[in-house]
Amino acid sequence: MGEAAMNVSMKKMSAILKSLVVSYIITIAMLLVLTFLLFQFELDEGKVSVGIILVYLLSCFIGGFFAGKKCGSRKFLWGLAVGGIYFTLLLVLSLAVKHGISAQPVQMLTTLMLCAGGGMLGGMLS
Repeated sequence: MGEAAMNVSMKKMSAILKSLVVSYIITIAMLLVLTFLLFQFELDEGKVSVGIILVYLLSCFIGGFFAGKKCGSRKFLWGLAVGGIYFTLLLVLSLAVKHGISAQPVQMLTTLMLCAGGGMLGGMLS
């Protein structure tokens, strides 16, 4: 691989990492707002679940949008990558904290599809 190709791939990897950082910062901020709303309005479990899904979707969308803007070509793939990596890190952190998987396989697949789809849509619209 030539030096020019290495520079391009390093820039794309840097763009993906920056997009992931943005996604997680947005996730943290939105979860703090959701926590405040939970305690302020005593939301039921269904509303909190919808809120968490929206947090994942919006965070991955914005991360995919940033990745698409930075990478230029094949934007949907870079957005998809951001969503997939976001889910993978989320799963790894969950495993580390809970020492196991508490979610059902269908829930995990749904979350993966939401993250990947949100990232891909963000990349497509960038």
